Amino acid sequence: MGLQCGIIGITNVGKTVIFNCMSSTKAQASNFAFSSNKSNISIINVPDSRLYELEKYQPTDKTVHATVEIVDIPGLARGSNKGEGVGNSFLGDIRNCDALIHVLRCFDDPNLPHVDGSVDPVRDIETVNFELQVKDLESVEKKIQRLEKAAKSGDKDAKHGIDVLHIYKNHLESFQSARTAPVEEHDKRFIADIFLLSTKPVIYVCNVDEASAVKGNQYVDRVKEFLKNENTEVLIIAGKVEADISELESEEDRTAFLKDVGLSEPGVNKLIRAAYKLLDLETFFTIGQKENRAWTIKKGMTAPQAAGVIHSDLERGFIRAEVIKYNDFIELKSEHACKEKGKLHIEGKTYVVEDGDILHIRFNV
Repeated sequence: MGLQCGIIGITNVGKTVIFNCMSSTKAQASNFAFSSNKSNISIINVPDSRLYELEKYQPTDKTVHATVEIVDIPGLARGSNKGEGVGNSFLGDIRNCDALIHVLRCFDDPNLPHVDGSVDPVRDIETVNFELQVKDLESVEKKIQRLEKAAKSGDKDAKHGIDVLHIYKNHLESFQSARTAPVEEHDKRFIADIFLLSTKPVIYVCNVDEASAVKGNQYVDRVKEFLKNENTEVLIIAGKVEADISELESEEDRTAFLKDVGLSEPGVNKLIRAAYKLLDLETFFTIGQKENRAWTIKKGMTAPQAAGVIHSDLERGFIRAEVIKYNDFIELKSEHACKEKGKLHIEGKTYVVEDGDILHIRFNV
């Protein structure tokens, strides 16, 4: 579906290390501030064990995972809203993302200097938020000026829009992100064309040392306390450990390594799934001898819309969807058995696809 998650943070917090663990694209990581001046992009698979379970009962030539696009955005610094460092490029790349993964340095390392002189992840959150808020404030003020011209000509909707935008303006001037502004859902249309940076949903990743990989540390505790009133998720990932795991070739070696450090799975797998969830995405499956495949849809999509994700012809010529629930298929072990037990349902154009549905689309064009 062309959805993007941007990895953001100030410089030297481990963003590129996390990116490299998530993707097969190996970007350059460095100890120098502003060592990267361009974004790295990779398409990554969404880990989903259900695909492997499906393959047990539906042998196939190929298994295809759902994907999300991850963008490693160059490190931010104070003054980015004014173009400092790689500021304007950074902010422009954020604007193109659907959601953000904010990496925070939660480890000490005398060989890796912090750009602000000391490790303080809460200060780093405030730095990034401030830069986004200042840029958003500029955008809101420009939009107010445009609507004021329209309001003078008698446009009542423009007058209402000005009132809404002043709510955002006051909120941003109070050092609050636009996503928490007290605005009715239908009034958010007034900011739809200015792509405010601080409206993006955010996952926070605490990048810790190996000793803190399972339970975290005092830095992580401070982050959680600071964000306790936000509707967000805080994940703990030991970037260096994840990097070592990603270099191992065999699954057996990776499993043994994880066990040694007390983890059940790579932290980046949890991060990818959390990003998928943050974007309000779900998965449906198509299965067959040639291909078992996971498809990405927005939560709430109807059967014809889901069919359109496969191919536009399927949506245009949609007749019906044959639906089997994932759990029913795994329990009964075949499509034929599901039919016999009445677990294959025929659904029409108003059916809302649920996560894990196995679909067979009937269409005519």
